Amino acid sequence: MTRVYILLMGALATVIFALMVLVILPKNMLSGVQPPAELKPLTAQELRGRQVYIENGCIYCHTQQVRDTNFTQDVAKGMGNRPSVPADYVYDQPHLLGTMRTGPDLFNVGSRLPDKKWHLLHLYQPRSLVPWSIMPAFPFLFEHKDTPAPDDVVIETGQAEAGAIVATEDAKALVAYLLALKHDYAMPNIQKEAADE
Repeated sequence: MTRVYILLMGALATVIFALMVLVILPKNMLSGVQPPAELKPLTAQELRGRQVYIENGCIYCHTQQVRDTNFTQDVAKGMGNRPSVPADYVYDQPHLLGTMRTGPDLFNVGSRLPDKKWHLLHLYQPRSLVPWSIMPAFPFLFEHKDTPAPDDVVIETGQAEAGAIVATEDAKALVAYLLALKHDYAMPNIQKEAADE
């Protein structure tokens, strides 16, 4: 019985230690981080687009973090003008940092590719814009209309077809979210902000 008791106590101590080091300590360290003045909360449409981004599994192939220049070439590759910092994610719940970079990093995609029509066509037919892309097409985010309404967002596919391909509200929201991913402001001075508190 003593060995089982020691094993249980060791397992409990390991879980408590992990909880302290991986959850409670980082939460306390980052709870006072203030958003940079240039960082704005997402609008209702952008929040809906973020949800579409999550629902369609975009987080499995795309990251949203520019890593430190001492360890990677992210800045040199044009993914951003600086590494990302905790203040960049103040309004994100949950955080969508990502772990795999099968597709390009999207931390600054709104600055790198600010064309709404490009994003819509890329969602509909990725290989029409990037021939080597392995991104799946998302045609279900669009609908075919024989006669589009005046306020419909029609995408030009380059194919002769009757009617028009029109973006749904989900497609427009997803593109609005992607265009909102702009972190091209100067890096917040974290040390100065922490010292002021």
